Amino acid sequence: MKALKIGELAARSGLTVRALHHYDNIGLLTPSARADSGYRLYSRDDVARLHQIQALRKFGMSLADIGTFLASPDAPFADIVAQQIEALNRQIAQATTLREQLSQLQRQMRGGDEPALEDWLSTLEHMHLYEQYFSQDELRRLPFWQRDARRNQAWEALVREVREAMARKLPASDPQAGALARRWMQMLEQDTGGNPEFAWRMTAMLEQEATAQRLTRITPELRQYVGEAFSEYRLSLYANYLSAAEVQHMREHGGKHFREWMELIVAVHKHMASGVPANAPSSHALACEWLRLFRLRVGNDPATLKKIRTAHEREPALLQGTWVSTAMLDYIRTAAAA
Repeated sequence: MKALKIGELAARSGLTVRALHHYDNIGLLTPSARADSGYRLYSRDDVARLHQIQALRKFGMSLADIGTFLASPDAPFADIVAQQIEALNRQIAQATTLREQLSQLQRQMRGGDEPALEDWLSTLEHMHLYEQYFSQDELRRLPFWQRDARRNQAWEALVREVREAMARKLPASDPQAGALARRWMQMLEQDTGGNPEFAWRMTAMLEQEATAQRLTRITPELRQYVGEAFSEYRLSLYANYLSAAEVQHMREHGGKHFREWMELIVAVHKHMASGVPANAPSSHALACEWLRLFRLRVGNDPATLKKIRTAHEREPALLQGTWVSTAMLDYIRTAAAA
């Protein structure tokens, strides 16, 4: 084989002369000789090296990595392949994330007009925000994330109604405020798939992220108002079974251990979802903590405890919007007796 000039090699290899110049400048493919006129001349070995470079490029390797690899012929090729597989996995994950984002935008546009620029920007902000608190797999299992335009409008309307109630200084104990809070908590429970951990993370997001408060218009004051109104609504149901003194005791102690309650509900939900039997020692420990918090809230009078159990049996609305199901209560009772 006669030596090839750079133009001939470029034509036969499918590369540009500029690319071959670049390879030479970075020391990746230096021609073995030069003609008297100064032209680069490529030998058979140079062409063979170029074939290696092109083959490695098809693996997605960078030019720097190719240079390192060719400079160390004893380096295990399996390691290079493993690195490229890892890189491809990252690309696949990024492409999957992008696909989810585009699908989300598509769902939002169905049934509505094309969103304005501000709508697009808000959507992108939402995506970035939620991806900090939920994995892609969790987002796929989160009904709230699979929202459509009508669902968005329902939440926007409810936020607006609550803000108007607050502006009118409607007391949290007013039945209208209670009705709003009940709708709020039921929608939230549905949109988190009944998973208290998802709800807890969304609460953390709203507490810690100013962007979340700006996008949703759900301020700390609004959340506090909804929480108080929902508590008053539930107390109004308990009042059908408890004395005024018992209801007042629950009002004074009900919100003191909110975080402990949520963390406990999350733990019990995980136990049940994982198939841990109610008679397991870990389940019994959770049940003991449940009873401790419950008695701090309602007191230790057996008569009060019996009336509350009757209220739960007759008022299914007491559990709606709490992420506590009758199955969870049965699990706790069985675990406590184990």
